Amino acid sequence: MDILFSIAISIIIFVLGASIGSFINVVVYRLPAKISILRPPSRCPNCLKRLKPYDNIPLLGWIWLRGLCRYCQSPIALRYPLVEGFTGIVFLIVFWFFQFSILTIGYWIFCSWLLILALIDLDTMTLPEPLTKSGLVLGLVFQIIVGCGLEANSVGAIRHLMSGIGGSVVGLWLFDTIALVGALIFSKAALGAGDTKLVAMMGAWIGWRYLLIAILIACISGVLVGGSAIVMAKHSLGKRMPFGPFLAFGGTLSIFCGEAILSQYLHLFFPMV
Repeated sequence: MDILFSIAISIIIFVLGASIGSFINVVVYRLPAKISILRPPSRCPNCLKRLKPYDNIPLLGWIWLRGLCRYCQSPIALRYPLVEGFTGIVFLIVFWFFQFSILTIGYWIFCSWLLILALIDLDTMTLPEPLTKSGLVLGLVFQIIVGCGLEANSVGAIRHLMSGIGGSVVGLWLFDTIALVGALIFSKAALGAGDTKLVAMMGAWIGWRYLLIAILIACISGVLVGGSAIVMAKHSLGKRMPFGPFLAFGGTLSIFCGEAILSQYLHLFFPMV
């Protein structure tokens, strides 16, 4: 019975995540184009025909249509079902880690926000300020709710709120310093202003300790991907590369592995602590 219940819950959560992924696709396409995310209803970007409700079913709609618009037969990008499936998997992993808790709901929102920003940065090399600012505010609200829930008093709420504020401030200072040093060394901007605001937003959600882990992961993954692209001649040296996706990857991974990485670091460098 427990196994059947777990399977049923997992399916429900995956479907929920895939549905959120479908909405993420809408936001990523419409927000940079300054189109309302609510109106008009979903339509083909080529022929502008309104899609049927069953065409919008996450993953299955794309499969039923065989990746082609029902009306004009223009290709539907593979990224749509990939984002839906990926979001469903992320929702499942978050649930497996944090079970039925406020952390699960909060990290679903956090990961969805990061995915939106990462995809927009990939498409446009920008990180919209309305998203980073609103994400920062949500992160601080999340800290207050978690503090109240875990410690059931105002002291816990204040302590968690200060952790979020501290994370934002550390992120701003650190990335502003990196940007300044990079500009002095390379005589051009090393980081975009949007990256700094994204880091501040992440700090509000995960605090300064996990934020440092997230930045470390982002830097390592960025060097590996960028270096591989240069070696494979797919990216020229000196050409700009969006850093938002790597920060989003680091931020997401830190909520799952942050404590383990910190523990290993302390054990390696401070064995007596």
